[in-house]
Amino acid sequence: MAKPEKEFRTVNKILGESPKLGPFPADQIFPWAGITLTSVFIFHYMLDTGWLVTGLVAAWGCSTWWVLSSNKNYFGKFVGVPRISRGYMRFTSLVNRPISPKKKRKSQK
Repeated sequence: MAKPEKEFRTVNKILGESPKLGPFPADQIFPWAGITLTSVFIFHYMLDTGWLVTGLVAAWGCSTWWVLSSNKNYFGKFVGVPRISRGYMRFTSLVNRPISPKKKRKSQK
């Protein structure tokens, strides 16, 4: 008889994921709609700036909201990979530096 597998096998990769509308998370749709409608009302109807400026302001507002309210660490991907090298150095604490005796200067006469 074959032994039953004890490890779980993924059947549907979407299970456990947050809902999305294409590449955009679904929890951002309502705030983006509010930001877009507010920017259209203020910039297009009140300030009469045109559709280009209104669209740019709406895109800026939506992208800012996405960065600030996302559940994942957005800025973590900008951290560089550390360069690891092997070497030996004596540990010196930066907080509690050892007091080293000061050398006396020879006076010039």
